[in-house]
Amino acid sequence: MNEIFLTLGIETWKPFLSALLLPPFPFVLLVLAGARLMFRRRLLAWLLVLLGCAGIWLMCTMAVGKALVNGVLKPPPVLGAEQMAELKKSPKTAIVVLGGGRKLLAPEYGVSTLNWRSIERLRYGLWLSRETGLPVAFSGGVGLGAEPGLTEAEIAGRIAASEFGRPLRWLETDSRDTRENALRTVALLRAQGVERIVVVTHNNHMPRALRNFERAALGSNLRLLAAPMGGEGTGRIKGVDWLPSSRGFDLVWVGLHEWLGLLAGA
Repeated sequence: MNEIFLTLGIETWKPFLSALLLPPFPFVLLVLAGARLMFRRRLLAWLLVLLGCAGIWLMCTMAVGKALVNGVLKPPPVLGAEQMAELKKSPKTAIVVLGGGRKLLAPEYGVSTLNWRSIERLRYGLWLSRETGLPVAFSGGVGLGAEPGLTEAEIAGRIAASEFGRPLRWLETDSRDTRENALRTVALLRAQGVERIVVVTHNNHMPRALRNFERAALGSNLRLLAAPMGGEGTGRIKGVDWLPSSRGFDLVWVGLHEWLGLLAGA
């Protein structure tokens, strides 16, 4: 699908297509269709309205979000003690943090900043670096459809140095999506003699990210290790998880976004 977008020159349409395919738009359409049919086909109309309302409710619950991420996306497990110990003795290895978005201006700071996804990933990547002694790269330019300005990697470099006291070794500033994250970062690090990459991103994004890095590293001796973070755990779903919440909406929306990305080969 990415190749089709690139061939047609419409890769910037991806954010708009996502908005149309992902909730709540499809469920709102069901409700509107039901309302339109209410005076002609009452049974079908009520069915569509109820399905739309149920979909809107369920898409805002942690229960559906957890089921989607753990049951459909099936991210790899977090790094264990043995893997951490091995990384401490791994030469020619780099930690790669994938950008997840930015804010051109944070009024409280008076400068640009990373959004919460990017900050969480950067924090974990720097923690891994401190624990293992490995250098860190940050991959992120200006996303498709985003306003021009400082890239995610440039902002991350400033934050890492000034707020965490751990300068980044490499900044990849040209990528616009996960596919380009992988292609450009693999090329950059291979040229620097890196033979192993520790990929850092949220657990729901990891399956798609890892697949893109595997494609980018195909035909080389570059090895990959997934370092997912930010998961909600696999514990038993509780009654309160069926109630709508902002966390539930975000988890479901991102989970569906990643699942569609996997299906489309993005």
